[in-house]
Amino acid sequence: MLQLGKSQKAFDDAKRYLPGGVNSPVRSYRSVGSTPPFISSASGSRIYDIDNNEYIDFVLSWGPMILGHANPEVIASLQEAIPRGTSFGAPTLLETELAKKIQAFMPNMEMLRMVSSGTEATMSALRVARGYTGRDSIVKFIGNYHGHSDSLLVKAGSGLATFGVPDSPGVPKGVAENTITIPYNDIEAVKSLFAEKGDEIAAIIVEPVAGNMGCVPPVPGFLETLREVTKEHDAVLIFDEVMCGFRASSGGAQKLYKIKPDLTCLGKIVGGGMPMAVFGGSAKIMSQVAPSGPIYQAGTLSGNPIAVTAGLATLSILQRDPTIFKSVEDTTERLCEGYRKLAAEHGVPVQVQRVGSMFTIFFTDKPVLNFDDACACNNDHFQTFFHYNLERGIYYAPSSYESNFMSFAHKAADIDTTLEIAGEAFREIAKNM
Repeated sequence: MLQLGKSQKAFDDAKRYLPGGVNSPVRSYRSVGSTPPFISSASGSRIYDIDNNEYIDFVLSWGPMILGHANPEVIASLQEAIPRGTSFGAPTLLETELAKKIQAFMPNMEMLRMVSSGTEATMSALRVARGYTGRDSIVKFIGNYHGHSDSLLVKAGSGLATFGVPDSPGVPKGVAENTITIPYNDIEAVKSLFAEKGDEIAAIIVEPVAGNMGCVPPVPGFLETLREVTKEHDAVLIFDEVMCGFRASSGGAQKLYKIKPDLTCLGKIVGGGMPMAVFGGSAKIMSQVAPSGPIYQAGTLSGNPIAVTAGLATLSILQRDPTIFKSVEDTTERLCEGYRKLAAEHGVPVQVQRVGSMFTIFFTDKPVLNFDDACACNNDHFQTFFHYNLERGIYYAPSSYESNFMSFAHKAADIDTTLEIAGEAFREIAKNM
């Protein structure tokens, strides 16, 4: 049995000082009703907690550790950089070098701005879109998460198009009213909305591969429709690839699906696991950002030299050996196909959805195409699966609405062990069906 005595004590102590005992809600394990392990270290495909438990990690800090934890080359670059200083608040050569590296992977980003988080990237991209178009309304999709800025924390209904109302105390009603939510993957809803209000809309923001209701790929024609309607109405198309950038493919979802957005938001891998993100796109739009243009955005820690160093080291490795992407994707597919076969053997209905090296096991008998589908999945089965695996050292995201990830450090033995335990977990679920 998993022993979490020290983690429980640490959690109780943390709750005296941090809301819910954590600095980001999903870490609290509230949705799975248990104590979160407090992590002490990580290496390769493994993480270790303060109770000396070892786990095969498929969360990977929510995506960025594509090379695995504590990659020696990344660590060496940080050890060399830190003695030179941790923050300057001034330009460095590294920033331009990283910008060039990002553009080599994603040429649609003709010009970009570095920030410190995915929330900051999406918030800034929306401000740029509004400033560029002179319009206020934006469109987001139910089940897509773009950070916790006010205009994106809106409650979403199940109708054709729902005008936003605040989904969190502290969000002004007037801000939320400018956000229109429609179902993800609903092509007709997009067309109907733009036929009625297209000339009032500043931007569509979308996870081109949804990762925050589990891994949900776009249906054929969905992204193409977004590109068509935004072009027709001179609105800005923003791809939030904070999660799927470098995961859907080496060039993100835009390369995989051959769609050119106007603006792109990246995070996770681009910072090599450090707090960093970027937004960028066409030079025509980005030249409107201060100091080149009138749309203001700033950040004291933007382009922080330590974060830039980690991102630069990570992307340099990926650029030097592009076969890493295929290797990680092949390993992910092997794992996902194993899940499918094992679940079928035990008669447990699942949909294992994968794009590139991100994946989710949905406990349902039909494909998950949108947030309503994700909500209809069997959460009891998910919790049984999650806890059975955690007890035996397999670390998945503690929510049925999250994606999991693979790294280059995961080897055949990791996958064999993971599938063996998954088969046992499916057997346990089948007993109670």
